[in-house]
Amino acid sequence: MLNHSRLKEEALSLDEARLARKDLARILRALSDPTRLAVFDLLMEGVQCNCEIAERLGLSLSLISHHLSVLRRVGLVEAEHDPEDARWIYYSVNRVTLQRLRREIQQLLDPRRIQPRQPSCGPQKCKAAC
Repeated sequence: MLNHSRLKEEALSLDEARLARKDLARILRALSDPTRLAVFDLLMEGVQCNCEIAERLGLSLSLISHHLSVLRRVGLVEAEHDPEDARWIYYSVNRVTLQRLRREIQQLLDPRRIQPRQPSCGPQKCKAAC
């Protein structure tokens, strides 16, 4: 007899895994840009404003703003306005996303996942064109 609730749970967990891979790909794509990686690396040191990052990297404010917006879109970076002067924005690493990213990467790159296996095709197993 089919256990529909178990099947539903398995389907949900597959959907979650697909979503996690999709999110991971988006985050890694954002970090694949050397400038964004440098911006993120600076933010790992602590909260900074746009002008500090621009000065430290020797880049324009508008370029830094663009890269920060990409990092914010994927959830890696948070922004908070100064309570006394809202024109000032302070950027920091989103710790929740960072923890999730670490967990996903650890899982993806865990060498224990590699299993001895033989390909299911090849000259000995596949007489037809594979």
